[in-house]
Amino acid sequence: MELWFSERHTPNVKLSIKVEKQLYSGQSDYQRIDIYESKEFGRFLTLDGFMMLTEKDEFIYHEMITHVPMMVHPNPEQVLIIGAGDGGAVRELVKYESVRHIDLVEIDEMVVDVCKKYLPKTACALDDPRLHIHYEDGLKYIRSCEDQYDLIIVDSTDPFGPGEGLFTREFYGSCYKALHKDGIMVNQHESPFYQEDVAAMQRAHKRIVESFPISYVYQAHIPTYPSGHWLFGFASKKYHPVDDLKREAFKDAKLNTRYYNPNLHVGAFSLPTYVEELLRDVE
Repeated sequence: MELWFSERHTPNVKLSIKVEKQLYSGQSDYQRIDIYESKEFGRFLTLDGFMMLTEKDEFIYHEMITHVPMMVHPNPEQVLIIGAGDGGAVRELVKYESVRHIDLVEIDEMVVDVCKKYLPKTACALDDPRLHIHYEDGLKYIRSCEDQYDLIIVDSTDPFGPGEGLFTREFYGSCYKALHKDGIMVNQHESPFYQEDVAAMQRAHKRIVESFPISYVYQAHIPTYPSGHWLFGFASKKYHPVDDLKREAFKDAKLNTRYYNPNLHVGAFSLPTYVEELLRDVE
């Protein structure tokens, strides 16, 4: 008998991956956590039945949510990550010598424990001495922060369940307050393709535009996410995501990346016409 994992992207579309075996299934205080093994995508993590990452394509997401802001800010030392209990964003951040302190705020400790055990390629830097993990709600944590960070990475789940509070006007306002005067915030911005995802994407963009003087959206192709076309938000108090790109810093850092590079960085901000129109509708 064949075992398949299926995630419904719309009432009429679903993604299915053939599963070799299920490695883990557990229920935390917040969500159901499952780890599967597949031939095509390697191991993959789902939360409440929704795909979070696969070993085969997670590098795309984590490189784009991390290296884009890191290659714009001139000297990012203090970084806050909200969500990201899988450790992928941390893995990319610790490649930079300039980073001195990372606060990771993850609401679900079980996610971190499970990823350390079953997804070691992604969670390989969660023991870095610069990393400090806080197991609490990201919205509550950020309320008490002021003028504290150079960069905030919001690596949240979708805007329902545990991740719902990370898409509110209050949250983005708190992120603005928590950043230094030249700080940058990036977030996963949902997909622009299916109608239900469009509504969440527009809602997030509208609230970020209201909170930050500089706000742009960029894109990446992530095969296992709904439609494969995924967006990220870049919000800043000072820096332009393309005009202030540090091309030479990328060479000097000798980063080992598989998706990100400076030319791709520039191109990622060139959006399809239909996406530009969707964004303009709420700006």
